[in-house]
Amino acid sequence: MLLEGKKLLVTGVLMDSSIAFHVAKLAQEQGAEVVLTSFGRTMRITQTIAKRLPTTPPVVELDVTDQGHLDSLAERVGEHVDHLDGVLHSIGFAPQGAFNFLEGTFEDVSTAMHASAYSLKALGVAALPLMQGGGSIVGLTFDAKYAWPVYDWMGVAKAAFESTNRYLARDFGPKGIRCNLVAAGPIRTTAAKSIPGFQTFEDTWGQRAPLGWDVNNALPAAQACVALLSDWFPATTAEIVHVDGGVHAMGQ
Repeated sequence: MLLEGKKLLVTGVLMDSSIAFHVAKLAQEQGAEVVLTSFGRTMRITQTIAKRLPTTPPVVELDVTDQGHLDSLAERVGEHVDHLDGVLHSIGFAPQGAFNFLEGTFEDVSTAMHASAYSLKALGVAALPLMQGGGSIVGLTFDAKYAWPVYDWMGVAKAAFESTNRYLARDFGPKGIRCNLVAAGPIRTTAAKSIPGFQTFEDTWGQRAPLGWDVNNALPAAQACVALLSDWFPATTAEIVHVDGGVHAMGQ
């Protein structure tokens, strides 16, 4: 099995439609031991959804914008596993105001940057004490090369997220930790529903994708994440793997 004996920390499991849920499920099927994170009012939801996995994993509280949570993460995760081989960053948040580029306030933008970009570095550093043997950090992005309709400051945050991944790869490489991103096409998830006008992507993506695209199928993106969390990409870091049906390479 691809992840036999691996121990993984998976963030972002909120619904069973999410990419993170499918990563956790596939990882368990491939032999990994999984610990989930959630926080606040969503803790109970994550704990309920976790029961739909092949093995019900523990859920550790983590708000990536709370330094206290980050400082104690390794100790609390360490109550369940003695080390980590991999971490999935599936976290993003922006206030509604951030989805209006010209009117979005700096407060809106800074919140989006903190939760959606800086959090990759913060999570990596928080998990580092458990990753002394090396491993893999994988994050989920939405290709930030373009000015997408409706995405606005969240798109800017994703560009910062992708840059953060490159710097994290630079500094974590000597520690034996690879840092890569999966740029997935639009998936009909809870996060997507919070973006006003997200249907703009859903309506056209399948028409533009050479391979076609199913907005209800998170499995292809999850499979890419699991592959990157495995030992099958030992010399790949600072990379963005597109799982979008090929749209990223097509003209209009």
